[in-house]
Amino acid sequence: MISRMPKWVGDWLEKAAGPRLAVAEATYITPAIRKIRFQGTIPKMNLIGGASVIRVSETEYRNYTIAAHHPETGSLDIIFHIHGKGVGSRYIASLKAGDELYISHPRGRTPYDPKAKRYIIVGDETSLGLACSLLPVLKQQHHQFRFYFELHEENREAPPLLGLENYTVLPKDGSTENVKQINDLPVFKIPGWQESRFVLTGNVRLVHAFRRFLKGNAAGTIFSQGYWQEGKKGL
Repeated sequence: MISRMPKWVGDWLEKAAGPRLAVAEATYITPAIRKIRFQGTIPKMNLIGGASVIRVSETEYRNYTIAAHHPETGSLDIIFHIHGKGVGSRYIASLKAGDELYISHPRGRTPYDPKAKRYIIVGDETSLGLACSLLPVLKQQHHQFRFYFELHEENREAPPLLGLENYTVLPKDGSTENVKQINDLPVFKIPGWQESRFVLTGNVRLVHAFRRFLKGNAAGTIFSQGYWQEGKKGL
């Protein structure tokens, strides 16, 4: 992803991209989790979990996952983690009804594989939008699934408030860096878990910890994508 570009280039790309979307509704799920519905002319979107780009300043851009797409009403939802004082967080926190912006069509890899029978999905606050986008298709196609979210205490009620199911909240205390703690998770005691489709997103530290564990203990497929890393801008 390009996280910065000159203002004139961004202006030109937005002008060529077509209609902008308007903020229709914005709700804080928790003090740090904001769900925003955007309204406008929206093309059909088939890529589950792809990255959509939002311009968060004159020169900076950030990736976000579309949590839900409603073509019948011309709207889409994105779930944002508002944390710290970064340019992305400041911009998203400032949005209000009627504000207009350009949101790119999702692109990149999709974590969904229709051939997988079981899914184990691991992430943090930045992964909640992906979880919401995956949930309907996982249920419709009768996959077995389990979500694991490493969340700050203030956000532990976000999954049920967003309608997520079959989830476990893990404390943000460093325990996910411990191989024994990962191995002790109940899902890894269930026969057949080794052949699951593992979807790992969110903090790079969390993604790497689970990948290290799975490399020596699982035979299933792994999709991994770090969304952010301490001290690094625009991952």
